[in-house]
Amino acid sequence: MKTLDLDAVQTFVLLAALESFTRTAEVTGTTQSAVSLKLKRLELFLNRKLLARTPRSMRLTAQGEAFLKHANELLAVNQRALSELATPVHRLRLGVSDHAAGPDLPVLLARLNAADPSLTVEVRIGLSSELLSSFDKGELDGAIVRHERSHRGGEVLTKDECAWFAAPGFQRSEQEPLRIASLASPCGVRALAIRALELARIPWSEVFVGGGVTAVVAAVSAGLATAALARRIAPHGCVDAGIKLGLPRLPNARIVLYSRASDSRRKAAFRIISAVFRGTG
Repeated sequence: MKTLDLDAVQTFVLLAALESFTRTAEVTGTTQSAVSLKLKRLELFLNRKLLARTPRSMRLTAQGEAFLKHANELLAVNQRALSELATPVHRLRLGVSDHAAGPDLPVLLARLNAADPSLTVEVRIGLSSELLSSFDKGELDGAIVRHERSHRGGEVLTKDECAWFAAPGFQRSEQEPLRIASLASPCGVRALAIRALELARIPWSEVFVGGGVTAVVAAVSAGLATAALARRIAPHGCVDAGIKLGLPRLPNARIVLYSRASDSRRKAAFRIISAVFRGTG
């Protein structure tokens, strides 16, 4: 009886999810040539062309699309069988800074689930300083945060370019303090924005304090104020208003991953996290 190589099947599923031989190699801790070899062996075994590859892109063939459904089902059944034999619950406790989450979070969760459907991912959104404190106490397995000077080490995932964003019709009155929206202290982005305004001798007034970036973005979109935000999470329809409003440039910020993993599944999850942020940053 012919049997499929589950390692090759999982490599194919990862290729379909990550859409990159480079990132799949990073996630699996191997090389691009090894990934290509596993795919080639699987295609020869099935006598099917699963991926169409060009120097600039790759896509699933019609046969690849059809096989992907069966591949996911096969891996899910395999994982259920292993889960019934295993007693520990596999959970990844991940802290993500509100300013770092942005559009990468849905992609990150989708790819973690594609790679390991039975891994329970617990995500906590918060301020970088608070998440780092929880990480230091052992309450989190990993933290994706803005770089804090008080912490060394970590893996730099990407660099965020910060700017002042406002609704297109927002105006700055010379007779009144600049209206700003921000997260509550001790938010690091709030601190750097206020520092920049004070160095430029620009009077300011905090007219909106949000419990999360989503609330701050809503205030900016409504025209209440301007806010210092990373370009990755800038609200749709708003504009970079720094030059128009005569505001100082803001320093860039590094997004850093701090992690600890004692087992192969968590280590694989953190490799996926790194690949997602480096691939989209």
